Amino acid sequence: MSRAVAAGASARRQSEPARPAALPLKDGYFEQTNRPLTCLAFLLPLIVFYELGTRWCASDPVSHVEQRIIAFSLMQQFFSLFGVTGKYMPAAAVVSILLACHVVRNDGWSTHLAYLGGMILESAIYAVPLRALAMAFAHYLPLYPPTDKPTALLVLSVGAGVYEEMLFRFVTYAVLSFVLIDVMQLRRRGALLLIVLISSLGFSAYHYLGSEVFEWRSFAFRTLAGIYFGVIFLRRGIGVTAGTHAAYDISTFAIHLLAIH
Repeated sequence: MSRAVAAGASARRQSEPARPAALPLKDGYFEQTNRPLTCLAFLLPLIVFYELGTRWCASDPVSHVEQRIIAFSLMQQFFSLFGVTGKYMPAAAVVSILLACHVVRNDGWSTHLAYLGGMILESAIYAVPLRALAMAFAHYLPLYPPTDKPTALLVLSVGAGVYEEMLFRFVTYAVLSFVLIDVMQLRRRGALLLIVLISSLGFSAYHYLGSEVFEWRSFAFRTLAGIYFGVIFLRRGIGVTAGTHAAYDISTFAIHLLAIH
């Protein structure tokens, strides 16, 4: 190629408008929706709904005592051990933890609204097999404290998705991963199987901390549900896992609502 032709080609390239670079594969839907900032953007409306809902819909009209998810109360008790109190501490902790993870990862500060819509759809789809499993057990097995107030039931359903998954998947998996993999030097595959099983048993047993009487069928179902949530968490992160849990509980709420009308 002559120098004149090369110069002309260079000039044309410079005059052409810059084309936006294609997003790399790692910035696709599944990668982005697994990132802490996107998960936070997805969970924040659920957190706000739960906090406002417990204030206006899930509180006793006489004593004004708010009905809370047990996981939420356990988080409050944990913070009180260090002298940190406040009714919004668990919510602040969820936001702070995800923001801290975002900063450590050094991800960008943007996300896509379409991705959040995709997470809603994905959560609804993942809730279907769990609903089928519940039907197979042929027993009404709520994953939240019982209440005779339908609106409060919806609020607690959303709260269970956020705080139970944050406690039994995000936090528990991090602690058990540190103990089994970093300290005990177990092989990763075997350690992950143990983590899923241990957290699922704990998740199932946790539901009997309230007034519900222990029953083997409900314990088995919740253990299987915990395993299912654990697999989703390992593959899709805290956002979709909490969304799936909330979607399942909301479907149970809808069935309960239809049954009483």
